[in-house]
Amino acid sequence: MKSSLIRATILLSAFVLSHLTVSAAEPLRALIITGGCCHDYGNQSGIIAKGVSARANITFDVKYQGGTDRNVKIPVYEKKDWAKAYDIIIHNECFGGVTDVDWVENIAKTHRDTGIAAAVIHCSMHSYRNAKTDEWRKLLGVSSYSHEGHRAVTVENLAPKNPIMKTFPAKWETPKGELYKIEKIWPNTKRLGQAYGKDTKKDHLCIWTNTYGKARVFGTTLGHHNETMQQDVYLDFLTRGILWACNQLTKKGDPKPGYGPKRK
Repeated sequence: MKSSLIRATILLSAFVLSHLTVSAAEPLRALIITGGCCHDYGNQSGIIAKGVSARANITFDVKYQGGTDRNVKIPVYEKKDWAKAYDIIIHNECFGGVTDVDWVENIAKTHRDTGIAAAVIHCSMHSYRNAKTDEWRKLLGVSSYSHEGHRAVTVENLAPKNPIMKTFPAKWETPKGELYKIEKIWPNTKRLGQAYGKDTKKDHLCIWTNTYGKARVFGTTLGHHNETMQQDVYLDFLTRGILWACNQLTKKGDPKPGYGPKRK
């Protein structure tokens, strides 16, 4: 009788401890770095932060710098250990005119050498595109230098068994679109979604994962228009991509314990 009581007490204690551990999980810390040419970055930051935090235990800071100029070396990257306080950096920026090799490589190598995760969105693929270095492109996982015309695109799910693509339809038409032409896919990139380009008459990768040094990277070229970002399909795969990059996504496509949305 006594031994049974002891075993029951141990099991109850283990359950309570496990429950408390899950409930007490610290939120993932994300920094959205945004600004530059051609997009509604102020509103997009809010769409991302609100939509993702409703789906996962993540808190967001935002650094919106550089105005609408594509040529600015924004000050956030000048600070030593600029990424240290965060689990993931969300790059949603458009600085295609910046060509300073040392400066660009410092951004990329911060991820590579520290293992701080990255999510790269839309015009981040065109940022620093004329810099004479491939380190940024190695971080991204793709090389792109131009885009097709503005029109809705139909995205094909290439990896329905991948946890990131768990609820992504077999095909999804974006409300609006600006498909990026992918010129190169880097070796560590895994293809998750693609769309057919009417101008180039070929498919272009638009959702993927990558590894770069110690860092996991999730990427999508979708997201020029707010209307696309506001869709549940978009916010669902973006959230799972962020969780995957932070190694907090299960093989079934669910947040790991403690990293689901906060209970209301």
